[in-house]
Amino acid sequence: MRSIWNGAISFGLVSIPIKLVNATENHSISFRQVHLADGGRIRYRKVCEIDEQEVSAAEIGKAYEDADGSMIPITDEDLGALPLPTAKTIEIVAFVPAASIDPLQMDAAYYLSANGVPAAKPYTLLREALKRSQKVALAKYALRGRERLGMLRVVDDVIAMHGLLWPDEIRSPEGVAPEVEVTVREAELDLADALMATLGEVDMDSLHDDYREAVEELIAAKAEGRALEPAAADEPGGKVIDLIAALENSVRAAKEARGEEPETEEESDRPRAEVTSLAGRKKSGGTGAKKKAAAPAKKTAAATKKSASSRAPAKKTAARSTKKPAVEAGAGTTAKKTAAKSDSKQATKKTASRKRASA
Repeated sequence: MRSIWNGAISFGLVSIPIKLVNATENHSISFRQVHLADGGRIRYRKVCEIDEQEVSAAEIGKAYEDADGSMIPITDEDLGALPLPTAKTIEIVAFVPAASIDPLQMDAAYYLSANGVPAAKPYTLLREALKRSQKVALAKYALRGRERLGMLRVVDDVIAMHGLLWPDEIRSPEGVAPEVEVTVREAELDLADALMATLGEVDMDSLHDDYREAVEELIAAKAEGRALEPAAADEPGGKVIDLIAALENSVRAAKEARGEEPETEEESDRPRAEVTSLAGRKKSGGTGAKKKAAAPAKKTAAATKKSASSRAPAKKTAARSTKKPAVEAGAGTTAKKTAAKSDSKQATKKTASRKRASA
């Protein structure tokens, strides 16, 4: 890889000669501007406003436009004479935890390559020190005419540097967050957690630019003189009102996309929701609730009647069994009374016969 800058890393009193190499590349497809009438290329030429003559790159210098519109010339010699200690040096100023760097500050990324055999030893020392400390190095460096802030970290066996924006270049997010007060329910958070768990992790190498591939296919088809079939348009989605239903449907779709079988009705603790308007949801939900409430009430009433009817014969049987002994007891009492009367009559007759005999 071609280096874009040569210098050294200043690590205390240790100096490590390095070369700066771009760590990223742009794969975007670039288009040219053409004249629609004849397809001619449209080019921009650099023309002086005073004499209206086209000028070459060698004739172009730098200048600062003042508030009144006047130009103040600034030469490369002027910039080179500035007291800039980081002109050819990446000066490490601190070692901090990686979590202390705000990702909003991240800018371009570079690889730092050891420049020459003597640089291999101190380069490896810094790399291993960063690995063991599990920290990153904050550094200052100058590139393309200005001083910049950078973060050094280890990627595989290479020291990488991320250009960082200065803290005052990060805009405040004031006024960006929703101004309306919103309450999030626990059920919604649970479904969001379930969706996050279902989506899970991803292999970064499997991600690719689908749009760029489609543009490349379009260009190839145009070059060959063939037409591409238009892509199927996505169905327009309705306005999502029920957040719970949207989350449930998202979890189900994510599981199907990952090849997992969706939950059965027995495995699910609650019925699946559908994305509907609130008005229709309330109306249908109220009717269904009444029907569901009425059904158990009917079943309970029927069960009560059945239970009552089953107890009625038992009461009758008990009454019969209780009544029968009472009758038997009454018959026994009557028999005793009849026997007592018979004995009394016999005793009276005997007494009368004795009185006659004595007379």
